[in-house]
Amino acid sequence: MYSAARGHAAIDRALYVPRSWTEAPDRCRSAGIPDGLAFATKPQLAARMVERALDAGAPARWVAGDEVYGDNPHLRTALEHRRTGYVLAVSSTHSVMTPAGKFQAKTLAARIPKRAWQRLSAGAGAKGERYYDWARIDIHDTAGWPGQWCLLVRRNRRTGELAFYRCFSPRPVPMSELVRVAGRRWTIEESSRQARA
Repeated sequence: MYSAARGHAAIDRALYVPRSWTEAPDRCRSAGIPDGLAFATKPQLAARMVERALDAGAPARWVAGDEVYGDNPHLRTALEHRRTGYVLAVSSTHSVMTPAGKFQAKTLAARIPKRAWQRLSAGAGAKGERYYDWARIDIHDTAGWPGQWCLLVRRNRRTGELAFYRCFSPRPVPMSELVRVAGRRWTIEESSRQARA
């Protein structure tokens, strides 16, 4: 899915076929799946689609995705190599390297001082602006090239529920920009729901 300020649409697609199917050629044939299709994970398929879009000149500075993609180091590395920023959701147990050592996202979130949280909108929703509390924790760069890496933490203002995003930008950006990209992911989920309806 491609999402911009003026709208969002599907610009590419790839068929995810489970490994159990790719290892059963007769099953694939009977379902109309071409011979020789090799198994690929969802992050591998996503990396290929992003690469095709960027190679075709799609004006994309950011990639957003859920935990399946954020927890995958190969996808993150591919985006960093292309110097494409990302805001990818990660699990609460996702480990990141900080100047103080390696920690799970939820452990770092528990240490965020009260003054570090900022109330920001993740964009307009069906009922108006979607405000959350946000905090950012700088993490170590392992790629060896210039850029900004951080863990972005979102806190629900009513329930206190936390969500985590691993972020990269080839140049420094304010937290509000990362929050905007994180919020853009909802348009992608909306498009997917509409396509299935």
